[in-house]
Amino acid sequence: MKRSLPKYEIPNEVSHVAKTLGDKGFEAYLVGGCVRDLLINKKPRDWDFTTNATPDQIIATFQKTFYENDYGTVGVINENISDETLKVIEVTPYRLEAKYSNSRHPDSVTFSKNLDEDLKRRDFTCNAIAFKILRKLDENTYSVGIIDPFGGIEDINKSTIRAVGNPKDRFDEDTLRILRAVRLATETGFTINKETMSGVVETAPKLKLIAKERIRDEFMRIIMSDRPMEGLIMTEKLGILEYVALPLKDSVGIKQNQAHSYDVWEHTLRALQYSADKKFPLETRLASLFHDIGKPPTREFSHETNDWTFYGHDVVGAKITAKILTDLKFPKKIIDKVVNLVRWHMFFSDTDVITLSAVRRLVAKVGKENVWDLMDVRICDRIGTGRPKESPYRLRKYRSMIEEVMRDPISVSMLNIKGGEIMEICKLPPGRKIGFILNALLEEIMDNPELNSKEYLSKRAVEMSSLPETEIEKLGEKGKDRKEKEEEKTIQEIRKKYYVK
Repeated sequence: MKRSLPKYEIPNEVSHVAKTLGDKGFEAYLVGGCVRDLLINKKPRDWDFTTNATPDQIIATFQKTFYENDYGTVGVINENISDETLKVIEVTPYRLEAKYSNSRHPDSVTFSKNLDEDLKRRDFTCNAIAFKILRKLDENTYSVGIIDPFGGIEDINKSTIRAVGNPKDRFDEDTLRILRAVRLATETGFTINKETMSGVVETAPKLKLIAKERIRDEFMRIIMSDRPMEGLIMTEKLGILEYVALPLKDSVGIKQNQAHSYDVWEHTLRALQYSADKKFPLETRLASLFHDIGKPPTREFSHETNDWTFYGHDVVGAKITAKILTDLKFPKKIIDKVVNLVRWHMFFSDTDVITLSAVRRLVAKVGKENVWDLMDVRICDRIGTGRPKESPYRLRKYRSMIEEVMRDPISVSMLNIKGGEIMEICKLPPGRKIGFILNALLEEIMDNPELNSKEYLSKRAVEMSSLPETEIEKLGEKGKDRKEKEEEKTIQEIRKKYYVK
């Protein structure tokens, strides 16, 4: 059914692809996720066309392209574009439905000259809608014609994800579509309809045939969505979770100790959701999800405390996390960071007892580049327990202590001259006099940082060395006192920032 709809914002780079194909006598329709996103008023993350042109004809039509796949998709390259979504626009010939023997890829790819045949092989009705760009109305705005043979617009209006045709057939063709359904529901807030959900449950065991990298990519998009908690609840209820991260399934229904309001599974999900609410990066979200994954295998009941214990769950959890992320083919850099955060998430944080030396040791273990993410994981962990306060005094104090130990202290090491150089320039033996000169020079550059050059400091060191020793000592002590006052001022500013003493 064809009908005109109100205007849509479509970048000129995208409309240019349609016009170029049209000028050569070919059909060109926007399809898939970009159409769905336009219909729900969301900026598309990529742009895809389908056409009756063959790959060779597409390549011949555009100046710069690449073609590196078995499915006929040609990438049309736009150079000197800052918007990442427009740098490559994919154009694919109409394709026919094909047999899928391995539940992953079609046995063969056959091109078609019919748009409807191409749309009926797609996964969900919301992705089986085509837009024909018609007339430019104003800058970046075009009227479009719509082809919607499977009622995708109606499903979008109902916030429903429904398979095209028989759900089981669609999932048998490419079982990854099961995870894609969950991911789409998570990203859009839509509901998977009853028949499609039944197809998911029936076909879920075939996920074990899917390449781990493909599972990882869908899993990451669920984790990086605004509603990862909803997505993971769906994976558990639909029997998918075990094919993504089996050990997570073991946490369902595992009761915790009295410090927690929820079982391990719900606690984990709430920690992850808070991480998403705060827009934390992937590594922090993964660490929030996996931080207590070591609890089920370490849980024991203590008759002494009449409560559950989970001794060593941080160490065990780090090992389990490493295996899950390795199996899912995550990059080593991500694995190392997430495992590190899981391993140290139980750091001792009683600031009435802990010392700055202990904080320095933690920073050394975790790494300066990871310590703030570790604090974020701790906050997510805390929120996941059901406690309302995300940053109690103890955590604010710990943050201030971290900043204290990580700051660049005011010291003579800041000078662009060393004690040995002063000894050589001034022809002085080792002794207290060198320290006094260094401290005196430090005071000068605290007032005038631009004086911190080897040339100036060498000249001043020579001048100071000719003074009586009592005068040099006086200048040195004055510089030392000034340094200590500045240090104290800096520390007080840090503590004020975190509202701690």
